[in-house]
Amino acid sequence: MTPTPPLFLLLLSLIGAQATVDVRTAAAMAAGLCKTRPTDIVFIIDSSRSVRPSEFEQVKVFLAKVIEGLDIGPNATRVGVVNYASRVKNEVSLKTYRTKAGLIKAVTKIEPLSTGTMTGLAIQFALNVAFSEGEGARVKSPDISKVAIIVTDGRPQDNVKDVAQRARDAGIEIFAIGVGRVDMSTLKQMASDSLDDHVDYVESYSVIEKLTKKFKEAFCACSNSATDVVFLIDGSKSVRPENFELVKKWINQIIDKLDVSESKAHVGLVQYSSSVKQEFPLGRYNNKKDLKDAVKKMAYMERGTMTGQALHYLTDNSFSAGQGARPGVAKVGIVFTDGRSQDYIGDAAKKTKEHGFKMYAVGVGNAVEDELKEIASEPTGEHYFYTADFKAMTQIAKKLQINICQEEDPCECDSLVKFQKKVEEALQALTKKLDSMSKRIALLENKIV
Repeated sequence: MTPTPPLFLLLLSLIGAQATVDVRTAAAMAAGLCKTRPTDIVFIIDSSRSVRPSEFEQVKVFLAKVIEGLDIGPNATRVGVVNYASRVKNEVSLKTYRTKAGLIKAVTKIEPLSTGTMTGLAIQFALNVAFSEGEGARVKSPDISKVAIIVTDGRPQDNVKDVAQRARDAGIEIFAIGVGRVDMSTLKQMASDSLDDHVDYVESYSVIEKLTKKFKEAFCACSNSATDVVFLIDGSKSVRPENFELVKKWINQIIDKLDVSESKAHVGLVQYSSSVKQEFPLGRYNNKKDLKDAVKKMAYMERGTMTGQALHYLTDNSFSAGQGARPGVAKVGIVFTDGRSQDYIGDAAKKTKEHGFKMYAVGVGNAVEDELKEIASEPTGEHYFYTADFKAMTQIAKKLQINICQEEDPCECDSLVKFQKKVEEALQALTKKLDSMSKRIALLENKIV
C-alpha cells in the first residue's frame, strides 16, 4: 500500500484546524449576537379556497424568513406547521426537523388544501396534537415558551372564541395575523393580551413579509439582558384622571415587553408633579404580575410639573445602590410628560447622560418637543416620541424598543444569519479544496503504482 504523502497530511490537518476554528468562532459570535429563547412555535396557516396559489406561496416565504431568524435545534427553538381549510393537516411536527435547512425545505413543499375555513378546528388540533409531547412539544416550563402564529384571510366557519381561550389557558401565546378582508373581531377573539402586540393586519399577502422583522424581534433574546428600568411619570393636574389611567396601561404595555426576573429586568416607578414620589424602587417586584398590579395602584398626584427636579431624583436616588440599582447593569430611564416643565431641565438632563443612562422621552398633548429632545439619548430620533392624543400612546409603546443588551446591536438576528451563512460558505469552500486535493493525491498514487 502506498503511504500517504506527508505534505497531504499536513494540508489536511491545516484544513481541519481551520474548519474547527471557524465553527468555534461561529459559536462564540452567536453567543454574543442573537439567541432566540427556547420556544415551541406552531404556525397555523389558512389555505382555504379564498387564498390563491400565488398568495399561499407568499405565506410560505414569510414562514421561511421568520424561521431564518430563529435558533433552530432540539434544545433551542422547535417549529411545527399546521395547514387548514375545511380539514386540518399536520405538515411539520415539532419533533421532525432539527436543522433550519431541512425545516425551510419542508415549508416550501406545503400545498394548499383549497376548501373552507375551519379556524376553530385548526386551533383545537394544535392544542390537542401539534403541541402534544408525542409530536415533539416539551413539558410545560417557565423556561420554554409555547407560541401559535395564525395566518388567515377570511371569516371562520366555526367558533374560535372558546377554543382559543382553552389554548391560552394551556399556556399557549397566540398571535393572529389577518390579511385582506379578514374578520377583525375573530382575530381579537383568538389573540393573547395585549391585543396591540398580538394582532396584526396587512392589506394583502404581497406585503405579509413586512411582519418578518416583528417576529424575529419577538423571539430574539439577548445573551446579557440584565437591566434596571425606571419610569418617571408626570402626574401634574393637566394630565387629568382619565388620561392618568391610560398612562398606567401604557406603562404595563412596556413591562409586558421586558424579561422581568430577579436576574434580568428590574423596574422602578417614580411619579412627579410639584414634588417627587417614589412609587416603588428597583427590585421590589421580580415578576410581571406583581409589577403591573403595583402600577395599577398608583394614585394620581395632580399638581405642578417639575421635570428637572424629577430628573435629579432619578440620578441621585432611583439609580443608586441604596434604592436597588445593580452595579454593572445597564440603566434605562423612561420619562413621560404632557406639558412644559416649570423648572430648568438642562443640567439634570445632561447629568443623566454623564452617568451613562439610556434615556427615553415620551410627550403627549402640550409637551414641548425641544425639552423631550434634551432629555432623550442619542440618536435623538430613536429615543423621543410625541403624540397629541393620550389614546395614541399604544402606538408609542409598540415603537419603543428598549435595547437591553450591552454588546453592540446583539439582538440583530439578521447579523447572525448573515454570519452563519458566511461560515457555511467557508466550510463548503474548505470541503471543495479537500475534495480537489484528494483527487490530485489519487492521481499521484495511480502514477506511483
